[in-house]
Amino acid sequence: MDTVGRSNSPTPEEVGLHYASGYEARRHETGGGKLDAARTQELMRRFLPSPPALVRDVGGGPGGHSCWLAREGYEVHLLDLVPLHVELARRASEDQPNHPLASIAAADARTLPWNEGTSDAVLLFGPLYHLTARTDRLVALREARRVLRNGGILLGVGISRFASVLDGLFRGFLDDPEFQRIVEGDLQNGQHRNPNQHSNYFMDTFFHHPDELRTEVEEAGFSVTGVFGVEGPGVWLQNLDDHWNNEKRRARMLKIASRLEEEPTLLGLSPHLVVAAQK
Repeated sequence: MDTVGRSNSPTPEEVGLHYASGYEARRHETGGGKLDAARTQELMRRFLPSPPALVRDVGGGPGGHSCWLAREGYEVHLLDLVPLHVELARRASEDQPNHPLASIAAADARTLPWNEGTSDAVLLFGPLYHLTARTDRLVALREARRVLRNGGILLGVGISRFASVLDGLFRGFLDDPEFQRIVEGDLQNGQHRNPNQHSNYFMDTFFHHPDELRTEVEEAGFSVTGVFGVEGPGVWLQNLDDHWNNEKRRARMLKIASRLEEEPTLLGLSPHLVVAAQK
């Protein structure tokens, strides 16, 4: 597809270089990552059709969500742009031989290899922020819509426009003038730019305003059910791991995140936003 060749979004090689350490496979092992995973699973349970529905996990990374869905009884097909993630997903699938993924392959979210109307659900849990060009995001969304059956479900993830400024405030990154410049760009237009490739400041990505995420999905032809804050305000606790490891506090954090998930004045507090939509 010509759009891929002319894109101003990061190249597959640039995305692969960012993830070369394999850190994404460990991201859900800490408090913030555990909160993200638990809430994302909660939203998937709510909006995905019942198993054994066919789910396409586009940009599925090392397979954490895909493998969980397979254990839940879904037929899951994973694609990712990064060869390392494809290999890690294969290993993760092999580690659960009673619930393997149906297929795993390397591909671009803008050129899906599947036929029209062959999917019950599509997950876009990475492409909508790694594709920094709006035209590319719309191509990926329309590709997801193409492979969905009528009535099929899209779940997509955007990074909040305000994630960096909050992260910088709570982790002290705003003391760095370089990070201050990055945040200014984020707040101005959502274009997160890390020209010096500072390892703590993420790679070049796009950060959505919640309203913008909804608008783009609608423009691609979907009927949007809602935009939901994933982690809620608890993700910014300095001692988050201690809270997560306390059963009562963990339950409280999850309840608060769920209770506030559609509150428009607080949506941007969550680093991740889930958009649920239907073809």
